[in-house]
Amino acid sequence: MKRWTAILTLLFASMAVVCPQKSFSQDDTEGKRKVTNRVVPDYPDMARRMSLRGVVKVDAVVGSNGVVKSVEIKGGHPVLAQAAVSAVRKWRWEPSAHETREPVEVKFEPQLQ
Repeated sequence: MKRWTAILTLLFASMAVVCPQKSFSQDDTEGKRKVTNRVVPDYPDMARRMSLRGVVKVDAVVGSNGVVKSVEIKGGHPVLAQAAVSAVRKWRWEPSAHETREPVEVKFEPQLQ
């Protein structure tokens, strides 16, 4: 009997991990609004000297008018992160009925010269 209880417990626990469900209380303000003006980031001199490349992930809080209100760094090389934040602050999105949180990935590739 204990064996079956353990098996059923493991089965239900694995189903909860494999099949997560969206919480109804989750904030649905994450969106995929269309970017109307995308500014290319300046490649930092230090990153150029180090031949750094990579992706910086940020979350931009965009107001209903399409203007960026704030930017939060989620990941990426610290030397590249500030350039990504500066560029994303200048981006513009299409207007919306409410404020949204937009995930953005900024890619940095050194230019071969």
